[in-house]
Amino acid sequence: MNETPNCPKCGSEFTYFDGSLYVCPDCTHEFHEGEEAAATDSVPRDSNGAELFDGDAVTVIKDLKVKGSSMVIKRGTKVKSIRLTDDPEHVDCKIEGSSIVLKTCFLKK
Repeated sequence: MNETPNCPKCGSEFTYFDGSLYVCPDCTHEFHEGEEAAATDSVPRDSNGAELFDGDAVTVIKDLKVKGSSMVIKRGTKVKSIRLTDDPEHVDCKIEGSSIVLKTCFLKK
C-alpha cells in the first residue's frame, strides 16, 4: 500500500488522496505530493498571492463579522498601515478605532 505524506501545514499524518490532491482532515489543507517544501512558506500573502509588508494598505474582499461584537467589516473597506504578526496568515490593523486581527486570505493589496 502506498504511504501518504504528512500534511505540510500542520504535520498531521491522517492525510488522504482525493483523486488529484492530498487532503488533510485536521486543517482542511489541500496539496500535491511535491508541494511539501513550498507550502512551508512563511511570507504573508494576500488573497491574490501578493506579498504583504508592514505599513501596506489593503482592501477587505468579503463582509466579515467581528467575533464578540455586533460590528461587521464591509467588503471594500480600505485598511491602512497593517502590521505583520508572527503568524503569516494574520495581520494586525485598526478599523473604526478598534484594533483587529484579520486573516490575510480576506485581504487584497
